[in-house]
Amino acid sequence: MSALDGKTREWLVGVGFAVGDEALWREALTHGSTGDTRHYQRLEFLGDRVLGLSIAEWLYGRNGAAEGELAQRLNALVSRQACAAIAREIGAPAHVRLGKQARDDGAAESDNVLGDVMEALLGASFVESGFDATRDLVHKLWREQVEGHAGRSKHPKSALQEWAAGNQRRPPQYELTDRSGPDHAASFTVRVKVHKVGEAEATASSKQEAETAAARKFMEMFG
Repeated sequence: MSALDGKTREWLVGVGFAVGDEALWREALTHGSTGDTRHYQRLEFLGDRVLGLSIAEWLYGRNGAAEGELAQRLNALVSRQACAAIAREIGAPAHVRLGKQARDDGAAESDNVLGDVMEALLGASFVESGFDATRDLVHKLWREQVEGHAGRSKHPKSALQEWAAGNQRRPPQYELTDRSGPDHAASFTVRVKVHKVGEAEATASSKQEAETAAARKFMEMFG
């Protein structure tokens, strides 16, 4: 695999990554649609775990919150949407390597792709620089989200579950009603129903996100 583009290397260093093995960083930015044998999936797998531990340790050390509250915040802070938001903030879309069709389909702005790329970059950082340096970079990049409100409010699906129980209704039922688009820019539509109350439908870039959006919409309509 050839070296990084000069502008991409400059961008990575500017973000705070220590770039040594250029092939590794090129891999972290390469989507499978390019046809390259080395693309970001393996590094994403690693980076996901590094990010989770970095945020979990951070939250644990910040306050004495109960396990449930810690888990709620962790899930929000390491979510695909959170990772994609950080990727956009640091300017990643301009440096993701995509096949022509994927780029034409808008993959450079997809939460799925950008979330994965952000985790892959953290995976590459872990391989090159180790956990401590990568954790410090996570603290820098995620500080605004950690100090803000991400994950502080109750998750919409949990809120709906509790609302249904509190109103002596059956548990909400989620149904995937549509899936469309290529894998890197997929669209999922989910309907949620509560018996003898009503239903709501929402569309998002993953089934989990669509369920969350449907639950939120249901609570806005009936809660």
